[in-house]
Amino acid sequence: MSWLGLEGKIAVITGGSGGIGRATAETLSEAGARVALLDYDGTAAESAAAEISPDGKTAIGIRCDVSSPEAVRNAADAVRAKWPTVDILVNNAGILRPGPLESLPIEDWTRMLEVNLTGCLTTSQIFGAAMMEKGAGALVHVASISASQPQPFSGAYSPGKAGLAMLSRLLAFEWGPKGIRSNVVSPGLVLTPLSEKFYVDQTTKSARESMVPSCRIGAPQDMANAVAFLCSARASYINGQEIVVDGGLSQTLMGSVPRPGYSR
Repeated sequence: MSWLGLEGKIAVITGGSGGIGRATAETLSEAGARVALLDYDGTAAESAAAEISPDGKTAIGIRCDVSSPEAVRNAADAVRAKWPTVDILVNNAGILRPGPLESLPIEDWTRMLEVNLTGCLTTSQIFGAAMMEKGAGALVHVASISASQPQPFSGAYSPGKAGLAMLSRLLAFEWGPKGIRSNVVSPGLVLTPLSEKFYVDQTTKSARESMVPSCRIGAPQDMANAVAFLCSARASYINGQEIVVDGGLSQTLMGSVPRPGYSR
């Protein structure tokens, strides 16, 4: 893990108590970084941090609703009280309020965008300020293949993730001269606390696995590995890019088109 050059770096991970956020916090910690886990569920964040660092020296958990600028500022103050600066921000917090667009309550649409998109700008602005002061930093935003492949009956999920991918590119353009990189990791099918209900039925799980060229559903660790790389010195010249981590799923569209005499 020393290959990544993350020893002593200070990383903030939103949505850090479970799934991709938890795996990312653990991976960055194993690489030598100090990690602050932010989560709407403060108890879960504190519990996850205690498992990573029982003495509290290298991991802390903080309750934070990323849709509230005041809450994000309070979280930044808590991180600053523990450590002098911030080197890495991983925007992973996200929610899903599904439903068909014709009947989707506007409050559900708005809430998803507040968390999944606007919240990422808020955290970038507030934690990015410390990065600008020293002229260095790395932002990694967890989007989705749904940013480019419409995910039906999921409300604002696809629009929000598409917006996040563009936000990352804008941040790379505007903040690159300030020494800050901004990149995206876009997961495909991943088994997380948010998605686990879709895998309870084995028939559905098997059908989903059969769609993926790599023949399996992704794990949070698969995403965490990509995030850690983009945070690291090894990615120092990667800016404004998106790494799709989906086992090849997003490349299979043309395979759905019937062709006589051919099959997968």
